[in-house]
Amino acid sequence: MAVFACARCDAVLTAPVSQVVLPDHTHQTWGNGVLLPVLMEAGTYAVDPEPSGQPWRLWNEIGADEAEARGVYAPVHSLSFGAPGAIVIAPGDAHGTVLIPEQCAGYCCGLDGGDGPNLACARCGQAVATRVDDCSLWQAVWLAPQAVRRLPADDSTHRTADWETLTQERRSTPPIEPSGRWSMRWEAAVGAALAHLLAVSAGTPVAVPDGLIADTFGHALDALLPAGPPTKRVALAGPGLPAPASDIVLVPRHPQTGKAWQSSGTADIVPLATDVWMHLAFPHEGLPLPATGRMPDGVLRDDPLPLRPRGLFRPDSEVFLDTLARLPAVREPWLRGIYDRVKKFPRPRPF
Repeated sequence: MAVFACARCDAVLTAPVSQVVLPDHTHQTWGNGVLLPVLMEAGTYAVDPEPSGQPWRLWNEIGADEAEARGVYAPVHSLSFGAPGAIVIAPGDAHGTVLIPEQCAGYCCGLDGGDGPNLACARCGQAVATRVDDCSLWQAVWLAPQAVRRLPADDSTHRTADWETLTQERRSTPPIEPSGRWSMRWEAAVGAALAHLLAVSAGTPVAVPDGLIADTFGHALDALLPAGPPTKRVALAGPGLPAPASDIVLVPRHPQTGKAWQSSGTADIVPLATDVWMHLAFPHEGLPLPATGRMPDGVLRDDPLPLRPRGLFRPDSEVFLDTLARLPAVREPWLRGIYDRVKKFPRPRPF
């Protein structure tokens, strides 16, 4: 556990928070007028290793060599040359800050952070963070790494969960939202995993299991890889599952450490957000509504009917492209061709 304090006056600016992995959907956006929920769970924080904020430089100003030194291996529109290591927390975990009125840029529904830090330390007035809550953006407070410092807090109740504990808890995110649309978290998580999956496919057709994996990965793989008999097989692997006989395995990425579960075999590993992996590995057979009346103990009600999606699943193409651009494998001509094709394709993307 930790708290973050103002680097100038030591005023405490956050509640006690514990570190987790930066979510795949952190920089995801979704349409004007759509208000997205809070990005981080209360009591958690994540660190973005990438530089963020101004100044920004366009790709033609940077060049391939300088971009590659930054870990970017395919053309992007622009790169931030701000400070790396921004810390993101839930807005409710921010303490002791006040808005900077002249920095409160936003499009129509709130603050977008476009003018830089818009929160100041209430004690000394130093700009310390950026509140984001405009439409189409996940709501968050981003602490400026150069303006705050991390202080240890009581960690008597905090520990890094082992895989057995995570499997027993089985915390998962449903793939379909109450509105009937596919979950944005799933679209981002599958978009990130799809980039890794393509990289280890070697450009050959792959086969995925029937069911939800086929619904979420299959359409994109069919659109991006050549047609023909599958030469590689994909399966789920991880804690609580038997070892599969496959060439590629989808494994959970630890929600606290970010490390992928390690398979004991020789299959290529593709990391997937744990909450999505848990739902794929241990699907719910019924709704979590307790039985009442004369129904036997342990029986779940069968009403209302399970949610059904309103259309085909589409991985988030921006998350896919951002992830793929940072994989060295994208320098291979066949994979760079896929990157360029998806990037230039008008919306909706080819998958």
